[in-house]
Formats: sequence, C-alpha cells, structure tokens
Amino acid sequence: MIAASHVNLEQAVADGRFREDLYYRLNVLRLKVPPLRERDGDVRRLAQCFFDQFRAEAHPRVRGFTHGALQSMENHSWPGNVRELINRVRHAMVMGEHPLITAADLGLTPNGPPAELTLDQVRDEAERHAVENALRRVPNNLSEAARQLGISRVTLYRLIQKHDLRT
Repeated sequence: MIAASHVNLEQAVADGRFREDLYYRLNVLRLKVPPLRERDGDVRRLAQCFFDQFRAEAHPRVRGFTHGALQSMENHSWPGNVRELINRVRHAMVMGEHPLITAADLGLTPNGPPAELTLDQVRDEAERHAVENALRRVPNNLSEAARQLGISRVTLYRLIQKHDLRT
C-alpha cells in the first residue's frame, strides 16, 4: 500500500489528530518527496511524461508544448503540486484548439514573472533551507547547528519536525 499526505503525520499523532497505530502501520518505508516547486527541471519532464501518456490515450492531434507554455510552467508555483500539473496538461489537451499547447491552454500567464509566493511561504522556504544547510555543515551535532542558526536546540527540534527533515 502506498499512502501520501501533505500533513506532518508525526506531528498529527503527537497532537492526537491521527491514530498512532495507523501511523505505524503506514510508516514502514517512508519517502519524502519535495513539492514540485522545489524540484528544478522536473516540471518540464513530468509535463512531457503526462503529455505522452494522455496523447497515447486519445489525443494524437496535439504535438507538444510551445516555448511560452514550458516557460510558464517553470514559473508557476504549483500550489496543487503534481496533481495540478496533471489536470492542467489534461485540460489543455482536451480543450486546446491548436497542435501545440500554449500557456493560455494551461490557464497560465505566458512568459509572465514567476508566480508570487505569500510571505509565509517565503519565510518557510528560507527557514527550511537555513536549517538544512546548518545540518549539512555539522552533521550529527544539533547543538552546534542550533548555535550557528542562533536558536535554541528546542527550537531546532521543532523546525526539524515542522519541515520534516531527517537528521
């Protein structure tokens, strides 16, 4: 069985919002997959993969993506993650009127600036990167990592858990 969640299940168990026994049944092999917006280059490869799959199913008239569509996909923040990408590609293939999928077919701004992130999203990203870098610099030494970050060990533990980082 494969299960996925956008919720930190360890924290949900600790908070009593998720059953502990179910957590341990599901947590046999854990894979942490970062969100699509954090995986440079994956958007194009995944979009092409989904395009090939849907084209084989029933949309042979569509031949690919315009450069503007590819650029727009790279600039989009993908709040709906891979599921959003799948839906946008499928929708563009079904509803598009041209042999090449455009940014407009995908419902994205052509060659527009990168999608704006909220201040909370920017802070979370910066926080996660800072903690990851500190943990890489001083592996197996949480006290030193906390000192370098200018935070307490307790705060570092909370951030590691919040961002689902491995030590």
